[in-house]
Amino acid sequence: MIPGIRVPLTLAVDPTRFPQGNTLHSSCSLLSFVLCCLIQTQWPNGVTMPRTRLSFRSALMLLPISVVLLFSACSSSKVSLDASGAVEGRYQKALAHYNKKDYEDAALELEPALFTSRATALEDDVLFLLGQSYYKSKQYLLAIDMYTRLLQQVPSSPYARQSQFQLARSHEQLSTHFELDHEHTLLAIQQFAAFIDLYPARDVVQVAADVEMYRELLKVNPSNEEYRTRFALAQAEQESGQSQSYAEKAIVRLREKLGKNSFFIACQYIQLKKYKAAGIYYDEVIRRFADTSFLDPAWKGKIDALIKREKWYEAGQVLERYLQLYPDKGTEMQDTRDKIMKNFGNS
Repeated sequence: MIPGIRVPLTLAVDPTRFPQGNTLHSSCSLLSFVLCCLIQTQWPNGVTMPRTRLSFRSALMLLPISVVLLFSACSSSKVSLDASGAVEGRYQKALAHYNKKDYEDAALELEPALFTSRATALEDDVLFLLGQSYYKSKQYLLAIDMYTRLLQQVPSSPYARQSQFQLARSHEQLSTHFELDHEHTLLAIQQFAAFIDLYPARDVVQVAADVEMYRELLKVNPSNEEYRTRFALAQAEQESGQSQSYAEKAIVRLREKLGKNSFFIACQYIQLKKYKAAGIYYDEVIRRFADTSFLDPAWKGKIDALIKREKWYEAGQVLERYLQLYPDKGTEMQDTRDKIMKNFGNS
């Protein structure tokens, strides 16, 4: 083999000057390889790469590509910086609109930044403010999408707790009348329950006492930074406790709506004289919504449906279970018991 000319790699392009994984790093590595194929080159670790016919041809083919990649990498770095500045500008304009309660204008300002903000420091800021803008303008489905994206893409965001709460509230807003479909009612219950599990709150009375204590301490020493910090933390915790209380009450309210839906369907079947179908929905109320106000009437409705079907034995069994749950209802249900026993004895 005819010895080639040895050229130090540093005379070519040194890829080690750029961070690993950077586009410039990749482009420079490719360009260095091409130059090494064109001339016999000694790499920094001392390995000599001899020039061969195959490597020479390959290098000639790769040379234009490597040069284009190098210049595009430089260009893309500049574009990335410009994009970050554009996102920041849009975010500040949207925030100004939001503070003026121009929620639709805030959303319009932020929508173009939805994709350019990905993997930037403002990603969660953009998603949360856009979600809030949609929520305030009553575009709840779009708000749900933004809160969900934030929780999935930036789970460690300081907005995560509030996003989880707002996600549940958005589903709650979409919860329909008790007679209609309850997809969002069920989702709201699930998301409120997740919020309670993920962000438990301290005792409300203790948190309120902490807020009041630090408020009084700041009156005595308003320049104390520690008091100021602890007061802010106590206030934030108090707000969190209020959200927790709201979530618990919302779950009760939404479950009541679901119970009412099943009970209403059972009553509809009674009017249609479909007593067996009515019994199925009374059972659903008893099994799934025992914590609602429709449990008592569901038991009575089930007994009545069995009587109408002349299922006297089953009606008597259900009545006994009902009186075990409500022993004070014995006098009220005496006529029903007598009717069951009379007809059961004659059957």
